[in-house]
Amino acid sequence: MASTEQTLYEVRDGGAWIRLNRPEKRNALSAMLITEVYDHLQAANGDDAVRCIVITGNGPGFCSGADLKDDRGLPAGRDQAIAYPELLAAIQDSAKPVIAAINGPAFAGGLGLVGACDIAVTLASAQFSFSEVRIGVIPAIIAVVCLPKLGTHHGMKLFLTGERFDGQQAVDMGFVHRAVPEGELEGAVQAEIDMIRLGGPIAVIECKKLVRQVPKLDREAGFELTAPWSAKMFASDEAQEGMAAFREKRNAAWIRDE
Repeated sequence: MASTEQTLYEVRDGGAWIRLNRPEKRNALSAMLITEVYDHLQAANGDDAVRCIVITGNGPGFCSGADLKDDRGLPAGRDQAIAYPELLAAIQDSAKPVIAAINGPAFAGGLGLVGACDIAVTLASAQFSFSEVRIGVIPAIIAVVCLPKLGTHHGMKLFLTGERFDGQQAVDMGFVHRAVPEGELEGAVQAEIDMIRLGGPIAVIECKKLVRQVPKLDREAGFELTAPWSAKMFASDEAQEGMAAFREKRNAAWIRDE
């Protein structure tokens, strides 16, 4: 596992695991940490061995939000910090799926990471809170990625009160996909990675684009976009291999035993 100043990075079994590594600060978001996570995302997207990217925390917590005592340090070799909105956009725009593995408390700005990810798995015992209002500020930036999942109904109450909710409640509100008991988080995340690996690599990338783009369109624009897109995918080499594997009752070429 490669270590930088405030993150850990490891590629295994098709997943690139990015671990926030400031346990003494509850993995608070510093300029250095944000920039390192961004750099790891770029590395993972350029690595053919990676099918999914995982963001998780080292230690007992996921992410406590912004570091209010940030020293503004940067990773070695970087002369410019990545702004938090730029990181959230990079997670959403990542060609490869990004999974949040929520290993403990996630508060305030830390919830932006969850909201930006494509899939989220949490410990049932994890505690969440949009706690900004308690210190006289608002969850402004993270609202962009969190409200589409929470909706205004849940978002209004949680933003106004800053109240805590647990992993199962986060599932019930549609903010995360699955809550698991202690000791089962990494196995549950690996199961998600393994399911994604069954799909064609290009098809997975295109599915992520599809889900991001279609809801923004009206019906006619949606059909105009997707009809030629579908035809292009059916004509692709990957689709030809996938359909041949189905007919021949064998695994497609991209499914390899390891």
